Amino acid sequence: MTFLVFLAILTGGAGLGGVYWLYNEVKSQDPGNDKMKEIADMIHEGAMTFLRREYTILAVFILLVFILLAVFIHAATAAAFVVGAGCSMAAGFIGMQGATMANVRTAAAANQKGQDAALRVAFEGGSIMGLSVASLGLIGLSLFYLMYVAFSSPENVQYVAGFAMGASTIALFARVGGGIYTKSADVGSDLVGKVEAGIPEDDPRNPGVIADNVGDCVGDTAGLGADIFESYVGSMVATMTIGATMMEPTGYMVLPLVISMVGLIASGAGIASMRLMKGVDPAAVLRYTALVAAAIMLLAAIPVVLLLMPDDVQWGIWGALVAGCLAGVMIGMLTEFYTGMFSPVKNLAASTSTGAATLIITGVALAMESVAAPVVVIAIATFMANSWAGLYGVGLAAVGMLGTVGITMSVDAYGPIADNAGGISEMSGLGPETRKITDGLDALGNTTAAIGKGFAIGSAALTALALFSAYTQAVHLDTINLVDAKVVIGLFLGGAITFIIASMTMKSVGKAAMKMVEEIRRQFRDIPGLMEGTGKPDPATCVDIATKAALWEMMLPGVTAVLAPVVVGLLLGPAGLGGMLAGALVTGVTLALFMANSGGAWDNAKKYIESGNLGGKGSDAHRAAVIGDTVGDPFKDTSGPAMNILIKLMSIISLVIAPLLIV
Repeated sequence: MTFLVFLAILTGGAGLGGVYWLYNEVKSQDPGNDKMKEIADMIHEGAMTFLRREYTILAVFILLVFILLAVFIHAATAAAFVVGAGCSMAAGFIGMQGATMANVRTAAAANQKGQDAALRVAFEGGSIMGLSVASLGLIGLSLFYLMYVAFSSPENVQYVAGFAMGASTIALFARVGGGIYTKSADVGSDLVGKVEAGIPEDDPRNPGVIADNVGDCVGDTAGLGADIFESYVGSMVATMTIGATMMEPTGYMVLPLVISMVGLIASGAGIASMRLMKGVDPAAVLRYTALVAAAIMLLAAIPVVLLLMPDDVQWGIWGALVAGCLAGVMIGMLTEFYTGMFSPVKNLAASTSTGAATLIITGVALAMESVAAPVVVIAIATFMANSWAGLYGVGLAAVGMLGTVGITMSVDAYGPIADNAGGISEMSGLGPETRKITDGLDALGNTTAAIGKGFAIGSAALTALALFSAYTQAVHLDTINLVDAKVVIGLFLGGAITFIIASMTMKSVGKAAMKMVEEIRRQFRDIPGLMEGTGKPDPATCVDIATKAALWEMMLPGVTAVLAPVVVGLLLGPAGLGGMLAGALVTGVTLALFMANSGGAWDNAKKYIESGNLGGKGSDAHRAAVIGDTVGDPFKDTSGPAMNILIKLMSIISLVIAPLLIV
């Protein structure tokens, strides 16, 4: 079986080879005229500046945690932590390079070759991020399995958990920091530009537009990539940890790695299939590529399961994989229904006829309703997986949902590239025909982003549940006793911390956005001829303000999330910490769904009106919709995503510190 792990490493290497090929393929496309290149260079430099500053801060934090882990847990765990963090940061850096290169080329392709060519460039640019996440995660975990477990003992899998903890730590800061940046820039730009000055979105006169475009990259490319990377490796670590307790553990521990290897190959096939779908509706193209990859993975998983698993559990194990995979598809479809251009969003848009207040009320009600169905899907998938394969099946369901992360992340990362392409088209004056193409791709990107957020939440729920199961086994906690005072205290604390982190991140967006608003107002006031189009804005100052504010504001929620499980575990013991994880899991998942779907629905309600319905742009309905979209922005792109990471981070930290809690 060790041969299969070596094969997984080679497959990950081939995936990185695919990243290199895609990078050069996108780079070979025409970047457009000098004006487009100038705008793209500003976006690229702003994104890289943010990453450099963020990674510099994180390097100090990683060093501190490395020392603490080496002293109080184990040097092997500390080493895995550093490499896990490094792999997540590398995936974010590579993905950001691809996204900031593909955006201008997508705009140029839309201008010169039409919709099909633009879609292909944007999708292949997103695939750079997707394959990087899948390949680096698979290589890193496989290497640590070989070093710590294959040539030693199954008990050493506890050290591999450090890799997932490193990924979780980066995900929290990258998603929260990127989310604060992107929404402060977006909200500030919209409030002054669209609401106060009455100028269109992505208007080159608005100094906040470049910062907004940078925010799309740091939040929805690097940030989301870190989030999905965390779920991807966390699901494998949880399943391997549970597998280590089986009678014959080797096959159970190797299976998640081999399934992920098969998923990476299937993702590559899905990405390649996109080139065969010329002339097909863009939404169908993205949907079909993901379905092709999922079908290949599930079919190829059959011989893998038959090879590695005992005869009496083979089909139950495969069924758990199918349950997780189908749950991911179902959650994506439900998210699309509640946030896409269907009756719920159209009814939401109609509520603007009586102003912003009714829009907010209707949107909150819609989001509350949208929580129920995905939770039921997660519950059914958990029940089926547990019935067929026990706790191991629950972990494997998460692996099944995330197995084709290469293609899933590619579809998600497509969105901010298409969004940036629209901004570049507007700012460089490519004309209404080009903007029509990029607007269509951007609208599709909003839907894929909403689906991606739903998928991220579902995968976070299953991953956190699997990690929670692994934690209970690590601390020998067979039951959670609800009449135990420590457990009840933990439950309440776990439920409360999700709201505390949500509040912190919302306030952070508000503070950072206020600084952006003040700067944009100053430029409109002080730069001669800016509104008339004869003056030149200063976007670099806006980028700098958003960067500093985001990096400063991410510290408190980040440190709080990291310390909370440690403090509760040491004070209340294993049972109290178990209660905390359970409370955080329930409130975190429901709050994440509520925030993601409310923001997505308000966003597309605005888009629906802007497409010419209910009075179109400039109408009273549109002005109300802009307010709703502005409220929803930090919901769906900052606080909501922070919930996914919070529940996984708390679970993996609890698993890592388990040795300290066992008396």
